Amino acid sequence: MAQIRPFRGVRPQPELAGDCVAPPYDVVSEAEARAIFQRNKRSFIQVTRPEVNLPEGVDSHSREAYAAGRLALQVLLAEQVLVREEQPALYLYGQRMGDHAQVALMALCSTAEYDAGTIKKHEFTRPDKEQDRVDHILGVQAQTGLVFLAYRRNEGVAAALKAAVVEPLFVVSSDDGVEHSLSRIVDPASIEALQAAFGQLSALYIADGHHRSAAASRVAARRPGSEGFLCGLFPDESLHCMAYNRLVRDLNGYTASSLRKALAEHFELSESASPLPAERGTFTMYLEGAWTLLRPLPGVVDEGDPVARLDVAVLQDRVLAPLLGVGDPRRDTRVEFVGGIRGPSFLQQAVDDKRAAVAFHMFPTGLDQLFAVADADRVMPPKSTWFEPKLAGGLLVNLLLQEIERFPGVCILTTNHFGTLDKALIRRIQLPRR
Repeated sequence: MAQIRPFRGVRPQPELAGDCVAPPYDVVSEAEARAIFQRNKRSFIQVTRPEVNLPEGVDSHSREAYAAGRLALQVLLAEQVLVREEQPALYLYGQRMGDHAQVALMALCSTAEYDAGTIKKHEFTRPDKEQDRVDHILGVQAQTGLVFLAYRRNEGVAAALKAAVVEPLFVVSSDDGVEHSLSRIVDPASIEALQAAFGQLSALYIADGHHRSAAASRVAARRPGSEGFLCGLFPDESLHCMAYNRLVRDLNGYTASSLRKALAEHFELSESASPLPAERGTFTMYLEGAWTLLRPLPGVVDEGDPVARLDVAVLQDRVLAPLLGVGDPRRDTRVEFVGGIRGPSFLQQAVDDKRAAVAFHMFPTGLDQLFAVADADRVMPPKSTWFEPKLAGGLLVNLLLQEIERFPGVCILTTNHFGTLDKALIRRIQLPRR
């Protein structure tokens, strides 16, 4: 069963939501984060990328940085840019990007279910990134990043969502033109119906947020009473999956002609008028000013293996590793992963400008493929999925603490497990000047 719990969310005041909502922490560089904060001192980026409140050069993974994030959250609460709900609620998070719209139910999910494997994974985590999320959660005393979960469409869930009593809170647009809306559900009957409906699901699947999920599990093991973690749950048919493409810096000693000859041992090559792959099971290559469609020859793909049959796995196993020498795509700096939102023109320009020698445009990995890999308890190759639109930061926060003590100009977040902020650290952190 899939357990969901309402919680007392921290959210922006409706009239200030446009200022507060920020890009996700992991899609902007430090320079971009600092620029966002300089333009807008109410941006939630100061919590998720707290180094913006510290001098340049400070370690963004230091105790001082996490303390700065905690203090920034306290300031936003003290100034009532952010407010905490008086009663537990579930939330609906809507997004619209062009003609595509999607809505997630936002709730606390169970770290026990994550540990038991009923919230299913499809990729490995890196220890350093996982530790960063643990330190951020404990340092800020809050879960500030959504875990993006998907589930197979379920008529009972759809009916409960349709029948729920919903209170709209705000609608804002981010700099990339995506519309974000937040509503809450406090009606007890609606909450009970949604919990019952989700309880009929046999599994939930992590679409994005493996490091945040793993970190929440580790925090829960240390902090009894913090077993819920902040999630946005999307039905599979509503999600917009895009390609995750590849650029390779050089041809590993091949010429364009000899590379094509080597590829022909495993693929049917044909000129392509379009840079987009024709269908699942194919991908395109941009080389020497032309796009080529590659279709695996019979017997090349192991159709019985949920991982080996992925297009990104075929590319890695038959092209990138044996021909172009990219044996470990997680660490090899000769390969660059490019989200499909940038479009094929970005790939083409990179090759034309000699920033890369060859580009590969993939067919999007589907949710059915993600589910199949996770159900088999396997992992996908790195950078297999790209979802748009991205989940914004600052719409909703889950505090780990039980109390908020208010003092002039700042809130001190306290629990039995953490004391107040180190006063020496507070003196070294520059409070935002509004």
